[in-house]
Amino acid sequence: MNELRRLVNISQIIRENKYARISFMSGHSHWSTIQRAKGVADAKRGQTFTQVANNITLAAKLGNSGNPDDNPRLRTVLEEAKAVNMPKENIQRAIDRGLGKLPGQTIEEVLYEGFGPGKVAYLIEAVTDNRMRTLAEVKNLFDKSGGALAGTGAAAFMFKALGEIKVIHPVDGGRGKDEVMLELIDLGAEDVEEFLEENIQRYLVYVDPTQLNTMGTKITQAGYTVESSELTRKPTIFVEIKDKETAEKVIAFTERLEERDDVSKVYANFDIAEGLL
Repeated sequence: MNELRRLVNISQIIRENKYARISFMSGHSHWSTIQRAKGVADAKRGQTFTQVANNITLAAKLGNSGNPDDNPRLRTVLEEAKAVNMPKENIQRAIDRGLGKLPGQTIEEVLYEGFGPGKVAYLIEAVTDNRMRTLAEVKNLFDKSGGALAGTGAAAFMFKALGEIKVIHPVDGGRGKDEVMLELIDLGAEDVEEFLEENIQRYLVYVDPTQLNTMGTKITQAGYTVESSELTRKPTIFVEIKDKETAEKVIAFTERLEERDDVSKVYANFDIAEGLL
């Protein structure tokens, strides 16, 4: 009864517009939650190193600095490298390449938009030394899926650029999920999602991209453990998948995109009921 009362209180607060939206993620799965459930981030470690190295190279190049203290983008990517236990020598080599200290082709960032199985919208971020090769590979995957690449802006309007901070529930025994989520909103989060991973309560805190590092510091100072932080593109419009066959096609296609070395991140706006997985 107390839990029900707390949930009702939160609903009232949201209706009164005192806080940003809080998501409880009940019964449906997006690609980020499916990745967590399947452990995709830990698979294909060598490929992950290639993708992270490309991102480090690009961040060093665009920021014209190998020092994370004055290169926020590099600082964020180095957190990703740390999360996959990338060796220090690999990291330094990628930074040196971005600063032009090592010979090699020019690395550039590209963004593709398209529609896959079930008319799901996709945004694909890639880092490549050969734009035409990467375009051909991505286009081929869309064509084989029955979907198609689209022009600039065709899918991007369905996503919002945000900073994403992954937080562990505080070990104090006194705060429930709803209290924690409201506290994170009070700290400045635009949105908060809660989920269980390895039987540990965690939260995804979404913030303005320019506030990613500032919010990470504020959350840490409030006593929380920040596991990771990165820039992301969160869907604002979702496509509901209602049958198992389409759900399997969507997931398989998304995985094939992520398997490409040049592809750094894949965003999709599907919403699949957990019973179909």
